[in-house]
Amino acid sequence: MIKRIVTLLIVAALCVAAPGPMDAAKKQKAKAKVALTKQNSQKAKSKSKPVTAESKKKDFIVISKKDLNLRVYSPQGGDTVLLAQFPVCLSKNKGNKQRVGDMKTPESPAGKPFKITNIQDASTWKHDFKDGRGNILAYGHWFLRLLTPGHSGIGIHGSTNNENSVPGRASEGCIRLLDKDIITLKEKYAYVGMPVIIKGENDGLLGWETRAVTAKK
Repeated sequence: MIKRIVTLLIVAALCVAAPGPMDAAKKQKAKAKVALTKQNSQKAKSKSKPVTAESKKKDFIVISKKDLNLRVYSPQGGDTVLLAQFPVCLSKNKGNKQRVGDMKTPESPAGKPFKITNIQDASTWKHDFKDGRGNILAYGHWFLRLLTPGHSGIGIHGSTNNENSVPGRASEGCIRLLDKDIITLKEKYAYVGMPVIIKGENDGLLGWETRAVTAKK
């Protein structure tokens, strides 16, 4: 009789300790949820890589005379992404630059973009626009000097005493931005060696540009 009672107690204890089918299923589901959370966390970390000086050296600039804007693009994952865009003021006269003093902005040959060769502090630079104001501060905070074969002195810069010209056609050949925009461009995107494409007067968006611009909206 005592042996039978002991046996029954042991069986009862085992039944209480052993998880039933529902408990096992809940534990399995909880484990799967934890594993999925870790996996998603790892994916998020791999996608949100910090922007470094090295990683941004694939970015490039496209300047549109037709739309009067400057766009910064980045090749990412087999496609091209629009990072930023700013209004610009370009040359008083339309067309491709031919000579000194023709008041035209040069256009980069197909497949041969210009490049930024120097990033200079222009906050104290002055210029006489021959409009009666004399030699005045004119270039904003920064001057991104461009290598434009056949022509010198061309760059992307800010605006001091002439911000009301942006966007528009009033420069002597350079690409003029609002001063807040040249600061953003310099601090977040520009680097020495950065390719700069300046398109022709009537050149619209290319296919890849259309996709990038549409995706940004």
